[in-house]
Amino acid sequence: MKILIVDDEDMQRDILKGFLRKKGYEVVTAANGQEALRRFMELPFQLVLLDHRMPDLTGDEVLANMKAINPLVRAIMITAYGTVDTAVEVMKLGADDFLEKPVDLVQLLDKIQMTEQHIIVEEEAADAADTLDQSELPIKIVGQGAAMKEVLSLVRRVAPTPWSVLLRGESGTGKELIARLIHLLSPVSDGPFIEVNCGAIPENLFESELFGHEKGAFTGATSNRRGRFELARNGSLFLDEIGELPLSLQPKLLRALQEKQISRVGSEKEISADVRVITATNRDLRTLVEQGLFREDLYYRLNVFDIELPPLRRRKEDIPDLIEFFLEKYSSRPVVFGADAMTTLVKYSFPGNVRELEHMIQRTVTLGRGRVIQARDLPPEVRYQQVTEEGNLVERLEAVEREMLMSSLEKNEWVQTKAAESLGISERVLRYKMKKYNIKKNLIRR
Repeated sequence: MKILIVDDEDMQRDILKGFLRKKGYEVVTAANGQEALRRFMELPFQLVLLDHRMPDLTGDEVLANMKAINPLVRAIMITAYGTVDTAVEVMKLGADDFLEKPVDLVQLLDKIQMTEQHIIVEEEAADAADTLDQSELPIKIVGQGAAMKEVLSLVRRVAPTPWSVLLRGESGTGKELIARLIHLLSPVSDGPFIEVNCGAIPENLFESELFGHEKGAFTGATSNRRGRFELARNGSLFLDEIGELPLSLQPKLLRALQEKQISRVGSEKEISADVRVITATNRDLRTLVEQGLFREDLYYRLNVFDIELPPLRRRKEDIPDLIEFFLEKYSSRPVVFGADAMTTLVKYSFPGNVRELEHMIQRTVTLGRGRVIQARDLPPEVRYQQVTEEGNLVERLEAVEREMLMSSLEKNEWVQTKAAESLGISERVLRYKMKKYNIKKNLIRR
């Protein structure tokens, strides 16, 4: 990593330069802000160590100019005037961290190494995203937040290997899409991608489904049939909901993974089963092992490398991009989400994750009448959760009541007689409650 040190004190520059060069970093120094900007234009720096107080340009000014030239550059501000207010201000300007003089070299090295790891993660995620953009997939993976970048970085590292991968995450987080991406980035990307939903196959048919069967092996076996392992040969086999795999079949799956050989039901002939196995679950397999419901040796065979997919509530920064993507997919006319609707969605916890958001957008744009989607157009569970997550019982009930009043008035175009009738109350009670909650026709919903 190439580092630029900017400090007007000769001794400080020399100490930092000598220390970092011994640690293997490529270091360039500058004695003031103007020289720093010239160096920055000449060479590609990934990290800048920047003194906060300098005679010509302040560290704030230098950082602002550098960010204008390259918004991706990382910066650690160093100052002898360390206060909380100063730290907050430099962070707002785009500094990644903050250190006081005299600099603790061990602490500095730790911060630099953390920054280096973040840069590597982002580069690997970008490589994975570039490959994805150039390849045909059933659906694009949307997400620029840190959580999804970390997932893509892990995918980029594990995909070229032959290791088994276990994808963990709640329902609706996109485990199948990540499994397809691993296949796409793997050396067997030209081979088949075969999916098996372990929770959707009857137990008495499971062995035949995985390994195939010979004619006459059981009642109804009227011909030879290849199983999913054979179909996935020289490709990838994705076993979704692996936690639902019957305990009686787990030894046979373990044998297939260990020996890369299978036998069809009703046959003693060994068949090669050289496949890349990817599994997924929304259950805690470790807990199932402790309960005796999942074999420990199979668990470790499948969990050579595991990737946890974050729920949507932990990657809310991706919600606007996901909404835009689903609008393009499902809306036959130009539609945008108003600020109140967008705010309401971002606050929602999405127990069904991305799948729930997708279905919500699909339903909303189908039923919506206007070009702008407002909060009142969203499903009740989204609007009501927003107002019931905080406060005591009385506050929550009042919030729900106010929301119902607003919704009814808007649906009835603020005709109070109709709104009162739809709510099952008198017009006098409606007017009283409108006054109580300060509800007026031109009120902006929050």
